[in-house]
Amino acid sequence: MENRIYQHTQKPVSLLGYGTMRMPLNSEDNRDINYEEGKRLIDRAYRAGVNYFDTAYMYHGGESEKFIGEALSVYPRDSFYLADKMPGWMVGDGGAEKAKEVFADQLNKCSVDYFDFYLLHALGSKEDFEKIYLHGGALAYLDGEKAAGRIRNLGFSFHGSVEFFEFLMKLRKWDFCQIQLNYMDWDNQNAKELYRLSVEYGVQLVIMEPVRGGSLVQLCDEAVNILKTAEPDRSVASWAIRFAASLPNVLCVLSGMSNMEQVEDNCATMTDFKALSDEDHATLAGAIAAYNRAGTIPCTACRYCFECPKGIQIPEIFAVYNNAASEGRLPMSLGHSEDELAAFKAAFIADYDTIPADAQAHNCVNCGKCKEVCPQSIDIPRKLREIAGLVDRIR
Repeated sequence: MENRIYQHTQKPVSLLGYGTMRMPLNSEDNRDINYEEGKRLIDRAYRAGVNYFDTAYMYHGGESEKFIGEALSVYPRDSFYLADKMPGWMVGDGGAEKAKEVFADQLNKCSVDYFDFYLLHALGSKEDFEKIYLHGGALAYLDGEKAAGRIRNLGFSFHGSVEFFEFLMKLRKWDFCQIQLNYMDWDNQNAKELYRLSVEYGVQLVIMEPVRGGSLVQLCDEAVNILKTAEPDRSVASWAIRFAASLPNVLCVLSGMSNMEQVEDNCATMTDFKALSDEDHATLAGAIAAYNRAGTIPCTACRYCFECPKGIQIPEIFAVYNNAASEGRLPMSLGHSEDELAAFKAAFIADYDTIPADAQAHNCVNCGKCKEVCPQSIDIPRKLREIAGLVDRIR
C-alpha cells in the first residue's frame, strides 16, 4: 500500500482511505448497515494496508459511527487513524455546549477515547462559519479538546467558494483539510485553485469524492472506450483514484467502498502505485470532453438532500437520467431513428417508474431546501422540473 508522510508527525498515512458513507445494507433503509459484510470489507482493506478510516455524525442516518467503532475495535488503537466531523448545522445556536454534547456522543458511538483527525464538517458559508464556530464558541471548544488530547489533528471539510477557502487558510494554521477533488471538478468547480492554495499555505489534503459518488465509474460509452483503449487492464475507477493520488500535496484519498470488488480494485490501484503521466492526462482530457457532451447531472448521491419535505428521491431520479444520458439513450437524443427513440422512451419510463409515484420529480414544490445543502451547487428544483417535463412529454 502506498503511503504518504503526514508532515506534523512524520508518520505514514495510507494513500487510500476508507470512507464509511456508503457501506453495504441489509435493506433499502440507509441506516440498516450489513455489519457482517461491512466488517469483511474493512478487514480486507486494513490487511491490505489501509489505515485511515473516515466517518461522520450523519452518515447512514447516524449509524456509521457505531459501525466503524465496532469494526475497528478488533485492531490495536495505534494501528489506524479514525476521522470524524462536527456537524455545524446541528450545532446552530447551541454553541460550545451543543458541540460538547455532539462530540461526547461521537466518542461514545465510535468506542474511542480520541479522534486522530477531526473536521469541521462541510464548511460552505463564511457567515455560518463565523456564527457557529467563531462567535458561537464551537471552534474554541474544539481547540480545547485538541489541547486535552481527544483531538489529535484539527481541520475542516469544504464545499464553498475559493474566496471563503482562502479566508480560512489565512485565519489560522490548520493541521489538514478535506476537499472534493477529481478530474471532472479540477476545472469545473475550482478544485485546481483550492489545491493551489493548500500548497501555498502548507496544508496537506484529504480528498473526498475522487470518483464523484461513482459517477466517474459510470461514464458514457465513448469516454469508457477512450480509457480502456489506453489501459485495457485498468478499471475506469482507477483513473479517477490515480488522478487525485498523483498530486503531491494529497495525504489521503477517500473512497466509499460498498463491495469487495471496489475494495480489491482500489487497493490494487494504490499498491505499487503509478502516478499519471502527461500522456495519461491527455487521455483523461479526451474522456472528459466525451463525458461533458453526454450532458449528465453532477450528482454524487451524497444524500445531503435526503430530508426533502416531500420525500422526493432526488439521487434516484438523477441516476435514472444520468444512466440514460451516459449511454446515449435519452428520449430526445439526436441521430436516432423513430424506432430507437420509441425504445429509449419506453426504457426511460420503465426505469423512472421504479421510483414510487409520490417520490417522483413532479412532486417538487420548489422550496429550495435541497439546493441550499447540495455540495455540488446543483439547481436541484430546476433539474427536477426539467425531468418532470421530460416524463410528461414521453408518457
